[in-house]
Amino acid sequence: MNERQSKLLVTIINQFIQTAIPVGSKKLVESGLFDCSSATIRNEMLQLEDEGFLEQPHISAGRVPSAKGYRAYVQAHMEPAKKERTIMKQFEILKSHYFQRKDQERAYDAVAMLSHMIPNVAFASVPHKDQVFYLGLANVLRQPEFLADPRLASGVAEVLENHLSALLEEVTVDDHVRYYIGEEDVLPQIQSCSLMAVEYTMRGERGVLGILGPMRMDYSYNTVALTLASDLLRSL
Repeated sequence: MNERQSKLLVTIINQFIQTAIPVGSKKLVESGLFDCSSATIRNEMLQLEDEGFLEQPHISAGRVPSAKGYRAYVQAHMEPAKKERTIMKQFEILKSHYFQRKDQERAYDAVAMLSHMIPNVAFASVPHKDQVFYLGLANVLRQPEFLADPRLASGVAEVLENHLSALLEEVTVDDHVRYYIGEEDVLPQIQSCSLMAVEYTMRGERGVLGILGPMRMDYSYNTVALTLASDLLRSL
């Protein structure tokens, strides 16, 4: 296979990969890649066909690569480096989406695990996203304090649905469990409640894992449960 034939084979394969349409000599001349006549290109294509690199599906059709042609292309003629920038850009976007989805899944799983361990609300903010998961509202609403005072119950629901993300931006949270117990300036809607929170990091970004419940919560038990759940998140 001479240099022109190699270039023809590569061009035909690249065009066929993009279009799935047999490639004729007219298209090759129009590509502007060859400084020769249409007749010369037809002769070279015929030579490639005779050698088994191309096939002609129909008498009047152009040529398509054969298995032998693809093997020659892969072994000696393709240039992956030319596609690297485009592929890397797409890969980085997809990788970012993949890890964001995994961050959400891990935060949600930690909240689900914590909510099964405690009779309170478990919550977590998700790194890289303005999002907070919470589970266990039904746990809290079954507590005597909330059964006796519907306004307190509605205040908890309001904080969880509308204000929890902003609240977590206001409070001080680090890698030790912090306690906010009935503090009106922190929890104006639910001053009869307590909030426990601890920071975790995922791929270098900060998230918050915590518990919200009545002031009567079991702080010792909840501290251990929260610490174990945050340690699990940090290890992922």
